[in-house]
Amino acid sequence: MQQTLAETKMINLHDLTLKGLTAVCQTWNYSAYHAEQIWAGLYREDVAEMDQFTTLRQDLQEKLAENATLTTLRQQLAIDSSDGLTRKFLLALADGQTIETVLMQFKGRWTACVSIQVGCAMGCVFCATGQMGFTRHLTPGEIVGQILFVNRALAERGETLRNIVFMGMGEPLHNYDHTMTAIDILTDHKGLAIAPKHITLSTVGIVPGILRLAEEERPFRLAVSLHGATDADRQKLVPPAHRWPLAELMDACRTYTQKRNRHIFFEWTLIEDENDTPEQAHALGQLLQTVDSHVNLIPLNPTVGYNGRPTQRPQVKQFQAILAEYGIPSTVRQRRGIDIAAGCGQLKAAEQGQGMP
Repeated sequence: MQQTLAETKMINLHDLTLKGLTAVCQTWNYSAYHAEQIWAGLYREDVAEMDQFTTLRQDLQEKLAENATLTTLRQQLAIDSSDGLTRKFLLALADGQTIETVLMQFKGRWTACVSIQVGCAMGCVFCATGQMGFTRHLTPGEIVGQILFVNRALAERGETLRNIVFMGMGEPLHNYDHTMTAIDILTDHKGLAIAPKHITLSTVGIVPGILRLAEEERPFRLAVSLHGATDADRQKLVPPAHRWPLAELMDACRTYTQKRNRHIFFEWTLIEDENDTPEQAHALGQLLQTVDSHVNLIPLNPTVGYNGRPTQRPQVKQFQAILAEYGIPSTVRQRRGIDIAAGCGQLKAAEQGQGMP
């Protein structure tokens, strides 16, 4: 029991922003200069073990060894797609839970799709993560640790990371504080210095979280998973729609676009004979008339727990053409890693014995 209590007092350095790290150092009677030395070690020199802080003064190294720890993610499984454009990792956390992180290449640039939770409480019917339920939130360090992990994987190939999408396992706005702390760490100009414009956060439509974002200066891109243009249609696919009807959600989206002067990406998973009809395209066009928006159309990535099928290309083009009639710009997103079940939660589901499509 004494060892457990001692371990709980250890500070995970990857959980801290530079401001937080500076405050900790000051309680140890070290200056902001020393905090920046540690920060540079973490995010410029990629220190992965405590004994690698060799540029620090000896007494500070000893202080860290006694009082601090680092996030360690262990690769449990890695699968590459046949076209070489997607690589999916199953990573083990310190408590034995597992999460997924995916690398995808678009036009020669690598994007990392990171997880925010172990499982998800939202329960979207077509999503493998939603089908497995919620276990716990990830810490800021566990979110940041995924980026450090993929950076090392890319460095081995002489390549670098360009974009980050918070579209993996879990709902970012359900884990709001940890997600924002992780973004603050990732974008800090003295560390990894990832430009906010290269970060996209996707939410299923947590209205209080969207309104909170509207009040904060966070210049990353916001995406909202819509999937239905009426309450009845959306509630069949996205359970949180029962709590936050479309009228309330769209009011929050308008507030966000007006206060932040930025448009919102609306995600629409196209499911054959479910939400891909001309009538639903017209309904979506009408719904978005008063919102500064861009629609991402994504043919369904099949999962074992859902019987839906992806919309075929002619219907996708028809849906897109109808949106254009309303002046709504849209993009048909390229699906990546279908042959390795790269959709959210599918690798973990397979690892747990739920199979792959």
